[in-house]
Amino acid sequence: MDQDTAIDAFAALAQPSRIAVFRLLIRVGPDGLPVLEISRRLNIVPSTLSGHLGILKRSGLLTATRHQREIHYAANLSAVSALITFLLADCCEGRIENCSEVLCLLDPRA
Repeated sequence: MDQDTAIDAFAALAQPSRIAVFRLLIRVGPDGLPVLEISRRLNIVPSTLSGHLGILKRSGLLTATRHQREIHYAANLSAVSALITFLLADCCEGRIENCSEVLCLLDPRA
């Protein structure tokens, strides 16, 4: 991931409703949720939610798939992984073995 793409992702997340949508979709996993279910769970009007979903999708953080008449949104886990990798690329001057404190946060089994 390059810096401009990372900046776009962070800009997309820099709003309370959008980060709530993103966190919800991270929680539910790769199958995602239909728009109306996202709206119901977060109490966001569908017309307002549509704009937020569009911003998150354009940033690459969400994917959208049509299931008959519904559109399901899901977190783009490969983009999330790329963003985390971008953030940690310079951790401890590239000596990953020195970054155990950060890595433990990412893997609770560690």
